[in-house]
Amino acid sequence: MAEITASLVKELRERTGAGMMECKKALTENNGDIDAAAEALRKSGAAKADKKADRVAAEGRIGVAQSGGKAVLVEINSETDFVANDSNFKAFVDAVAQAALASGAADVETLKAAKLASGETVEEARATAVQKLGENIQIRRIAKVDGNNNVGAYVHTNGKIGVLVDLAGGNAELAGGIAMHVAAMNPQYNQAADVPADFVEKEKEIELAKMSDKDKSKPADILEKIISGKIAKIVNEVTLYGQEYVLDADKRSVEAVAKAAGADVVGFQRLVVGEGIEKVVEDYAAEVAKAMQV
Repeated sequence: MAEITASLVKELRERTGAGMMECKKALTENNGDIDAAAEALRKSGAAKADKKADRVAAEGRIGVAQSGGKAVLVEINSETDFVANDSNFKAFVDAVAQAALASGAADVETLKAAKLASGETVEEARATAVQKLGENIQIRRIAKVDGNNNVGAYVHTNGKIGVLVDLAGGNAELAGGIAMHVAAMNPQYNQAADVPADFVEKEKEIELAKMSDKDKSKPADILEKIISGKIAKIVNEVTLYGQEYVLDADKRSVEAVAKAAGADVVGFQRLVVGEGIEKVVEDYAAEVAKAMQV
């Protein structure tokens, strides 16, 4: 039996990210062969990753990568905000974003097979991250812009909101500013023409129901003007072009600012970490019991 030294255990731990006792056990079982021990830990880590896969991962970060007229956002989820703020998790998110940009992947499954700068595939690196950080980690979504326009790419400082803006004309600075605006104001549509007719009709019903009997008794043409004015205000609130541009000192609309710069917003994409994921709340005792079974 080869001697299992502390330095050998330390080397294996740094190589795999596994715990000290796991590394010592793997080396002992593989007669001190560090390559065989590393492979055994990887296999063990994959098994652990499978067990963790049913846990809800609704935290995480948005990663961004950009080059010229190309940009991507990736949403990668973790179970807790603690792991989302871990330096290893942040590095993984950044590496995946760069791999998404370099590979041109348009969907998550394609992205999983893309290679990182380290030579690992994204999926291999994800399994390693699960083992190292001890949580379910999932690559959930990818958004991309790939064209010849100006691209605004922005991720908020907390890593929770990411935006891409495709801007025809104008310049990169304006594209970036509009991306920040979208992150802050969360418009649902680009411009008035994009707002669904059923949304408008529903808002008309609501505004009419809110009106007093006195207002409802006004002549039809006046009533229509009142309702139209209210609907126009609502449409402005939910559309990018109708909103007041947050970076404009003169409080012009985004549309006015864009047109003044000879630009037009072709479209935008906004990702928020965990949106649409139902979070499961468990009491502490239940969480401990569940962890003991993993």
